Amino acid sequence: MEPVESIIFIRKRWMPCQMLAYGFKKEGDGYVLKKSFCNGDFLAILSVDTRGQITGRVIDTMTQEDYEPLRQENSHGAYVNMVRSAYKELLNDVAASCCQNVLFASPQANRLAQAILADFQVTPDFPWKDSSRYQSYGAFRHSSNRKWFALIMNVKRSVLTRDKDSRPIDVLNIKIRPEKADALHAVPGIYPAYHMNHRLWISVVLNDTLPDEKIMSLVQTSYQLTR
Repeated sequence: MEPVESIIFIRKRWMPCQMLAYGFKKEGDGYVLKKSFCNGDFLAILSVDTRGQITGRVIDTMTQEDYEPLRQENSHGAYVNMVRSAYKELLNDVAASCCQNVLFASPQANRLAQAILADFQVTPDFPWKDSSRYQSYGAFRHSSNRKWFALIMNVKRSVLTRDKDSRPIDVLNIKIRPEKADALHAVPGIYPAYHMNHRLWISVVLNDTLPDEKIMSLVQTSYQLTR
């Protein structure tokens, strides 16, 4: 089960002043919020690190232990569903009070979205916005034929690296000239495309491994190839 925190905060940017006003406390380099819900039967502990990543714990105040059914996919009783609903309501309130909406999870993805708007006058659409898993996937399309020339996705890093690294990361899928595939696959930060033809498309990791200018030159090629 994908953590509900990841779903709610995937396209949010934390606003420190608003976090402190809401009740977060500065602890080390991060922030921590402790807030009771369900009439005090449960305690939510939310931790936000320097990268803006949030983790959450839900403590049963009677046992002082983590309420494990909350995270178990096979737990569907009325009580656990009530707790899940209340916790989700709390998280949505935190998001509305402490965060700013952004298009994508990573800073580089948002910078590139602005660059694409400036160069091509195109903003992304989100074809799967009603899907909890794919809601953050943004497609940049030609206005003339509706073909997309760039797609930003938030995926587990392991789908590219083929290791056990399950951390989520933004990637950009763009079209390339097939004769350039081998050379591009050798560049750090570029991989054979996720869910696309490996000779015609690449996935670029959006974690500043490659500078924006280099990526935008690749976007320009993709734009021309998909016209």
